[in-house]
Amino acid sequence: MVLLRQLLGDVLRRLRVRQSRTLREVSTLARVSLGYLSEVERGQKEASSELLASICGALGVPLSQVLREVSDQFALAELQHAPVLADVPEHERLPISETVPSGPEFGGFPEVKDMVAA
Repeated sequence: MVLLRQLLGDVLRRLRVRQSRTLREVSTLARVSLGYLSEVERGQKEASSELLASICGALGVPLSQVLREVSDQFALAELQHAPVLADVPEHERLPISETVPSGPEFGGFPEVKDMVAA
């Protein structure tokens, strides 16, 4: 099972490393202990929304971007480990176009459809 906190930690670490920033630097700017930030990055602690906003501020990245990346990673993980349909008979399964919402009311999810098609 994929845990949200692990994916979130992976995204935060990747952003920090991409910026060539140290844990100490980000923890100081975010006003969170170095140890706690390390645990968040390793997926060992659940970060509150306030803490996430603070970490994102320290990284200079909008929280919405981080959550979007986490959501994309979660969607991929679900697709790769999707035994959900294993118990549903083939004739009862909906085609992909009907199971992935699209249209203006959902904002569309073309990247998820692309992942499924791949």
